[in-house]
Amino acid sequence: MAQQVATTEQLLGYIRSVSLREDPLLAELREETGALPGGEAMQVMAEEGQLLALLVQLTGARTVLEIGTYTGYSTLCLARALPPTGTLVTCDITDRWPVIGLPFWEQAEVADRIELRIGEAVETLAKLGAERGPESFDLVFIDADKANYVRYYEDSLALLRPGGLIVVDNTLFFGRVADPDAQDSDTCGVRELNAAMHTDERVDISLLAMADGITLVRKRP
Repeated sequence: MAQQVATTEQLLGYIRSVSLREDPLLAELREETGALPGGEAMQVMAEEGQLLALLVQLTGARTVLEIGTYTGYSTLCLARALPPTGTLVTCDITDRWPVIGLPFWEQAEVADRIELRIGEAVETLAKLGAERGPESFDLVFIDADKANYVRYYEDSLALLRPGGLIVVDNTLFFGRVADPDAQDSDTCGVRELNAAMHTDERVDISLLAMADGITLVRKRP
């Protein structure tokens, strides 16, 4: 039986040559983000952005919630996959980084689909629940501070419609989740969420060994 393939640089190059379709606009935003302190580690892989866009299209999502904007690369991927009348609410703790992505959203002509909210994510999610009510989003992408992942997951599940999809980023967290000596708050937060999702009968899940670990979570009707 075939097991997990080790992703060497050679194999990754091949995968990108036959699968990746990153266009010049996305590539430019990626390059600008990569030049920031910690930018290479914090931004999503181009392949993951492409997967996010595909998931929006596959689910027919019209309302998307993103927890963690950073410079807006994933935001751009998600927004471009939406229909013209679709909406994306993206939230971040500061506007310092999202403003970098704004000109790219405008150039792609999707800025009118994007609503940026600044503040503590827990507070933003509570406000969205009060404004829009439960089960008001079709897809949620979680990629924010890892120590609060369990809270973000629970709040997102309440905001997600039955049959909707949550995409959780960094669920392998640089491989630290499998290291018992790694006991920092971020690693513990991811590890706790992984364990909780595994036994959560409200959802169907699959953890993809891609990028830094991506878990797909479907809310059962």
